Amino acid sequence: MSRKKTTTGSATIAVNRPARHDYFIEDSFEAGIALEGWEVKSLRAGRVQMNESYAFVRHGEIWLFGAHLSPLNSASTHVKPDATRTRKLLLHREEINRLIGAVERKGYALVPLSLYWKRGRAKLELGLAKGKKQHDKRATEREREWGRDRERLLKHAR
Repeated sequence: MSRKKTTTGSATIAVNRPARHDYFIEDSFEAGIALEGWEVKSLRAGRVQMNESYAFVRHGEIWLFGAHLSPLNSASTHVKPDATRTRKLLLHREEINRLIGAVERKGYALVPLSLYWKRGRAKLELGLAKGKKQHDKRATEREREWGRDRERLLKHAR
């Protein structure tokens, strides 16, 4: 007898909304994250903030810095949780080499975009990004508002 696994809610855990406002996202990569047990429980409870987080390269590895995972009150007594510890990102070697080349030679930044579940494992969508200037941000907002107005006009014209 086969059972279908029922999922509750969305697979998305958290989204870094300011990232798409502050950066042009050139490419995105899916990375695994090396987590401790209490961190996985916190992710399942949705207690994560990624607004101030970023990724960097150190010794040929990619690390996530600034993501805040709030520990649960029911965490084990022998574990000393560190909510903002630096976590290792898990990528294939050729992806790491490509990211290192882009960051060190071309001046790109590594920005976490979203955190989600995939087959029971936490995955991070990592964006290869260039910073936006203030006038770029204004132009993006103007385009978004014009798109909204255009949809309204087309809706009322029908």
